[in-house]
Parts: sequence; structure tokens; C-alpha cells
Amino acid sequence: MKTRSEILFEKKPSNNLSVFITAGFPNKESLLEIIPLLENSDCDIIEIGIPFSDPLADGPVIQQSSAIALNNGMNLELLINQVKQVRPLISKPIILMGYLNSLLKFGIERFYESCHEAGVDGLIIPDLPLHEFKNEHELYIKKYNLDFIFLISPTTENKRALELAANSSGFLYLVSSNSTTGNINENKTDLSEKVMTLKNEGLKIPVLIGFGIKTSNDFTKVCKYANGAIIGSAFIQMIKNSNNLQKDIPQFIHNLKTKTHDHSIN
Repeated sequence: MKTRSEILFEKKPSNNLSVFITAGFPNKESLLEIIPLLENSDCDIIEIGIPFSDPLADGPVIQQSSAIALNNGMNLELLINQVKQVRPLISKPIILMGYLNSLLKFGIERFYESCHEAGVDGLIIPDLPLHEFKNEHELYIKKYNLDFIFLISPTTENKRALELAANSSGFLYLVSSNSTTGNINENKTDLSEKVMTLKNEGLKIPVLIGFGIKTSNDFTKVCKYANGAIIGSAFIQMIKNSNNLQKDIPQFIHNLKTKTHDHSIN
């Protein structure tokens, strides 16, 4: 059975926007409000971060949101229950991003089974090595019909990148930099060349660009060579500053996908 992400990219192969929000931020119940607002916005994929005490792959804005979420009492079981609660209202793919330790504490099969039952479509676990994925996780990914998305960077060797792509489903996540605070403008040449090279060598899976996407200009640039982009820090910063999420979330997404606007965070 095809996943929602696979169906999305078949119907809409370009200009896809995935929006990242940390569960439990800014408040413990915020996800129950934010997910439906994203469903009714012009975003395409909803990515939910599992709060973790030491999120090494994330920049300072997301790290701070994770710390606040943990302080609010958010945990993996509550997150899954909140997704399950709103899933009947949501048609868009929902992806969870978290770290391996959270999953191991929860229980490997229990985690994937719970995700399936809640209506989660895919997982991103940045610190899960490929060999460990194949030995201990791939079985459950297939059993519960979930996507698993690996990350690559511009410096990942092409052979390795294609191997990770071959073991990914849904899409491949290309980070814009090896750092946690990538500047998309500094790396746009490397990114476009990387995507083109991989496609020439047989890459078939859709590619989304993440880390450093802040403006509509960034989004427009990466969509020229990738299938879309992931925005996290800028969205979380907007959430933090917002006094009216019902107005600000759809407006933020609209501005990001409209080239005439250029709303960057400082």
C-alpha cells in the first residue's frame, strides 16, 4: 500500500513544503491546535519533532523549543496520543523526527506499531546508522507500512548517498550544510550540483532540502532543482512570537510560498 507521502509526490512532484514543529511547544497541548491549522494551510507535509534533551542535529531555535517542550511535560507517548487524536481531521502526511534514544526507551516495535496506529506516515531518526536500521528497524518499517527518511549532506559521498536513498522511502532529506545552522545561500551551488549528480547516477526518490530555509526566496531557489523544502526554525520563531496562531500560521505559509514576499527571521 502506498503511503501518503508517496501519493503526494506522484500527484505533486514539485514545490512541496514540509513544516516542522516541536511537539509540546509553546504549550503542552499546542500540537492539537497547530496541526489542524497546518492542514488548512498551503503546506504539504507536517513534520513533528520529538522533544529530546540533547538534539545535536538541530539549531539553537529548535533546541530551545525542545527544552521548553520537555519542561512542559511533553513525552513520546503523549505526542503519539495527540497525533492519534487529530489524525481523523488530517489528510496530509505526518512525519515524526526524533533521536534513537527516545525510540529505544519506548521500545522499538512498540514505537513503530504505535506510530502506525496513530496515523503517522514516516520517521526521520538522524542518529540511526544504516546498518542498525537494516538489522533492527527495517522489518518494522515494512510491517507497519511506514516511510523512513534518511539524511544526506552535500559532502556525503555519492555512492553512500545513493545507498541511503535506496533505503529511504517517501523522500530523501538533503541538509543544506554540515552544520546545524546552515545558510542556504552559501550552499546553493553545492546543493544543486549534488542533486543533479545523484539524479544523473540514478536517484529516483524525491528530495527535500532542509536546514537554513527562511524565506520565500530560499524556497523558490531550492524548488528549481529539488522537489521541495523543509522549514523549521523560522516557523518555530514565528510561533514563539505569535499572538494569533489562527491568523499567523496560514499567513506565514502563504508568504513563504509567494515569491513576492521575503519574510526572514533575524
